[in-house]
Amino acid sequence: MKIKLFTVPNMLTLCNLLCGAGAAVSALVWGDLRMAFLLIIASSVFDFFDGFSARLLNQYSAIGVQLDSLADMISFGFAPAAVMMSLFTEAGSWFEWSEWMVKVGYFFPLIMTAFSALRLAKFNIDDTQHTEFEGLPTPANALLCMSLGMLAEAGLVEISREIIVALSVVMSILLVCPIRMFSLKFEGFGWGNNKLRYISLLLAVVIIAVDYRYAMSAIMVLYIAVSFVRHLVQGNKRAK
Repeated sequence: MKIKLFTVPNMLTLCNLLCGAGAAVSALVWGDLRMAFLLIIASSVFDFFDGFSARLLNQYSAIGVQLDSLADMISFGFAPAAVMMSLFTEAGSWFEWSEWMVKVGYFFPLIMTAFSALRLAKFNIDDTQHTEFEGLPTPANALLCMSLGMLAEAGLVEISREIIVALSVVMSILLVCPIRMFSLKFEGFGWGNNKLRYISLLLAVVIIAVDYRYAMSAIMVLYIAVSFVRHLVQGNKRAK
């Protein structure tokens, strides 16, 4: 069987992986969380266009599917954990941590990496996630964590070790929870099927206009909140 490695979608996926690996190095080695955030933004762009180019050029392949998950595991699974670990090193705390507590605390962000692996594996075999997601998409989790890291580095938010531990647990649960979360991929340009997407984009523009520095974190929190409310409303409708 002839396998084509160097297709346009695969090259874009590798760019995603390289940016994600660079983000992790930036966080853990250089301690530059702003650079890590920018690299994850680049990863997200490459992640979008690898699928877009595969559809446009009709270059779907089994190796492309596997490569995409491996790249996402680095960019959206390990890189956000690396940022949280870097933050944990410099973060203050509400009470004094013993030496063994600090060592254990470092491992909590890695829970997100493990749950991201579960999330990606489930996505690959779940045929119901073509138009919406079950659980928080790994790119959304990464963008939230990385943007918080950038804000903390700039002194715009204060994140303690306790918050990092709690955030790691909460985000890990959201990654594999059964909550249905809407996709931002448009189904044509009509209002009916894209109403929630148009409203979300409008709110995102408003948030950016109010204060662009907090925009990414606020938009990701908004996405989670809207998806949660939508899940509850749909659950009530089904119950009735």
